Amino acid sequence: MKSEYQKMIAGELYSPSDLELRKLAKESRKKQNEFNQEDDESKSAQIIKDWFGSTGERFYINRWVVVDYGINIHIGENFYSNYNLTMLDVCPITIGKNAMIGPNCQFLTPLHPLDPVERNSGVEYGAPITIGNNFWAGGGVTVLPGVTLGNNVVAGAGAVITKSFGDNVVLAGNPARIIKEIPVK
Repeated sequence: MKSEYQKMIAGELYSPSDLELRKLAKESRKKQNEFNQEDDESKSAQIIKDWFGSTGERFYINRWVVVDYGINIHIGENFYSNYNLTMLDVCPITIGKNAMIGPNCQFLTPLHPLDPVERNSGVEYGAPITIGNNFWAGGGVTVLPGVTLGNNVVAGAGAVITKSFGDNVVLAGNPARIIKEIPVK
């Protein structure tokens, strides 16, 4: 029998009120508060390393981070995030190396049933987000559940990415669409 955590990260219906999940969320909120109050860059980096599932050696994340669990977040080498990063990680969020994230960006993996009776029962589910290397997100970009992006993707400010895209593209709009191809050198 799967635990609620196992069901959650597998994208199956699960109960977010499960005691194990509540404990993990409480531990994450503690780390979130620590990180958001820490002035020392080396200490804040260590908090992220202890909190997230995996990180590169070199990364920088500005304050005001909001995360569900943290343990399901994987960021690559040379990750940079400006202020107000939200990563709701009921399913894994994986971002490759050399990512630049603008202010007020959101990576959202949770989903809720469309049927109101099922939704009101309190169950939910999610879908992972996977992003390749060399991602650049302008301010206010939102990446929705189940999205996979290839390498060398640029998302213009305010883009709402609702579906997956391949390599070497510039995305913009709501819903995001390809506005330009990036020539490969």
